[in-house]
Amino acid sequence: MERHNNFDLLRLLAALSVIFSHAFLLAENSQDHDPLMLLTGGQAILGLAGVFVFFTISGYLISQSFEATPSPFVFLAKRGLRIFPGLFGCLLVCVFAIGPLVTTLPVGEYLATPGTYLFLLRNAVLNIEYNRLPGVVFWPGNIGGIVDGPLWSLPCEALLYLMLFGLGVCRLLTLPVTLLLLAGGIVCLWLDTAGETFGSTLWLLGFFAAGMCLYRLRDLGPKLFAWHWAALALVGLAFSIPARLFLVACPLFGSYLVIYLALNRRLPVVRAARFGDLSYGLYIYGWPVEQCVIYFSSGYFSGGAAPWWVVFLIAAPVTAAVAFLSWHLIEKRCRWHSRAAARPMLAAAAAGS
Repeated sequence: MERHNNFDLLRLLAALSVIFSHAFLLAENSQDHDPLMLLTGGQAILGLAGVFVFFTISGYLISQSFEATPSPFVFLAKRGLRIFPGLFGCLLVCVFAIGPLVTTLPVGEYLATPGTYLFLLRNAVLNIEYNRLPGVVFWPGNIGGIVDGPLWSLPCEALLYLMLFGLGVCRLLTLPVTLLLLAGGIVCLWLDTAGETFGSTLWLLGFFAAGMCLYRLRDLGPKLFAWHWAALALVGLAFSIPARLFLVACPLFGSYLVIYLALNRRLPVVRAARFGDLSYGLYIYGWPVEQCVIYFSSGYFSGGAAPWWVVFLIAAPVTAAVAFLSWHLIEKRCRWHSRAAARPMLAAAAAGS
């Protein structure tokens, strides 16, 4: 893959934007003060924009991964290893580290309650509707007991991986097909299909399909990723706000801007992954860490709740440290290594022995 890009930086910023946005939601039990909510007149929150960035980049890079992987089943294995090991680690932390500290039940009763293990098992297979642990309430409120809210997008991501796999096996990963998917995704945003997992997947389809389209058009190079097209996309996105069409316009204009910023060769490349690819860990650990910050700091602030900026300033570095451990102890070790890639490492090891 061409390494002169800023995909790592954009994914890192997307993950941080989700944590930043959730600081408002969790500290205030409201999205009213979210910066993007204010900018768009209530049409979207910043955390949602971060999810859109993730899905756009996934559409582009996963299309590339399918073409670069000789076996479609190896492709599936790669995708599974990208999602599940890190997720399992996060669920274990939530169940056996956070749960016993927060639950109102005696620890022995908490560990003996079937619901504790149902949370672990169901979320491990991406059944994210089961999102609470027995007796675990971080703060009183309608979302105060949700252990890890961002997990809602993982089954959507997995379904879109399977969609791309099916299209690839059937040799349908073509520009006309991806354009049809983009159009269908925009319609689903217009109809607001978000809700259950399948509806939410359709709601996010436009962003994933936009990434797929831009990958298919990649050979246009400078003609496609030119500053005047980026300026036009920015204008289109700006005009969509007063037209109350911001979400509908995002797959078309926003996704283009994401890939433009990632691949623009005039922009300096920021080594955002120098300490590891932390974006996934930031995304899945951010919410539970923020919930813990609110829970453990509740007695130190008037009104019982930490302000959003305190939640973010504490949660961001803590989550980054946890994401660092997740990457180096779990995710990095579970990446797919092909035999061809393994041979040089084995040869080097043999030469040094």
